[in-house]
Amino acid sequence: MGMKQYPAEFEADAVALYRSRPGATIKSVAGDLGVNTGTLRNWVRAADGRRPGSHSTQPAASQAGGDDVQAELDAARNRIRELEKERDILCKAARYFANGDALANRCQFVEDHQRRHGVKRLCDILGLASSSFSYWRRTAAPRAARQTVEAGLAARTGKIHQDSDGAYGAPRTTAELRDEGGPVVNHKRVARIMRSLGLGGVRLRRRHRTTLADPATANAPDLIGHDFTAAVVNTKYVGDITYLPVSGSKPLYLATVIDLASRRPAGWAIADHMRAELVIDALAAAEQTRGSPDGAILHTDHGSPYASRAFAEICRSADVQQSIGAIGSSADNATAESFNATFKRETLKGRKAWSSEREARLDAFRWLTRYNTRRRHSRLGQRSPLAYENDPHPAATTLTRAA
Repeated sequence: MGMKQYPAEFEADAVALYRSRPGATIKSVAGDLGVNTGTLRNWVRAADGRRPGSHSTQPAASQAGGDDVQAELDAARNRIRELEKERDILCKAARYFANGDALANRCQFVEDHQRRHGVKRLCDILGLASSSFSYWRRTAAPRAARQTVEAGLAARTGKIHQDSDGAYGAPRTTAELRDEGGPVVNHKRVARIMRSLGLGGVRLRRRHRTTLADPATANAPDLIGHDFTAAVVNTKYVGDITYLPVSGSKPLYLATVIDLASRRPAGWAIADHMRAELVIDALAAAEQTRGSPDGAILHTDHGSPYASRAFAEICRSADVQQSIGAIGSSADNATAESFNATFKRETLKGRKAWSSEREARLDAFRWLTRYNTRRRHSRLGQRSPLAYENDPHPAATTLTRAA
């Protein structure tokens, strides 16, 4: 049940998703997003400044000056092919630059791909001096020895941190390492190793309130009682927030509103904060998709954005009944927790974080849209949420679309 009118943000994200996937066809991306292939093609052409529906033409060499023009065209094509090869090389190299020393990662990339592309060409593309690569290669043995020592320290550091129940920071861990004997270390080196392992000591920090809770909303009843099912769409929803880790940057936050009948994420929003505006935007997106909620229940956890006065007022104006689970109980919002876990497992695929904010946003956009249009759900008889809603099933109903 795709939208007939697409928001400008959806069109822009669709074009950005297509451009971010080298080798993907318009047809495959359109299928993932549940839009017509011609529609996506027109969006791409419009973004390129061409008239939708137009076709590029290649004038014959004879019409533009004969053999000289043909030679220029051939040279241009060869240059394009070279640039495409360089682009492919850089795309592969980008995975080497997610963490750590960029120079070492460049050298490692040249080492791994030199047989196929040659050292000189790779060094030129990566902006790496051939002498630097030669030096890196010559010093491989002592560097490997240092890495072995570093790995041993990392293992000992991890064990000490675990034995302290995660309480020790760099100073106490350094003292433990010195008492155990072995290589002489200082707290700065230990701190660097702990950062690389994602370890840190317990620190008491003052909590900052980002929203003002409404006492009446904070005591809103639990209207679903662990019954995360619905016979008719647009009657019961769950909402939740999950964080999206980004390497070298502050995390993003994804708020979703999921229909319990079809398991469809009817609305979502992404921001770099967890204020009430985030969940309000997600509810507004769901209202745009569904139209009037007609008194539907929205069940959430006890997080401060959902317990804020601003969110309570939006729910009242949208004719949404708020339902809030118990404090500190993930089982009271199990469906949303499970959805978030699936989202991260299938988008990160074992990685710890996204390489950039743009990559995280595009991955979320693609996965959430594809989840609705193509991903099969066991609870829905191996159908996608949209296929389930479009099927003349007794549990499905006709939805009122937003104007």
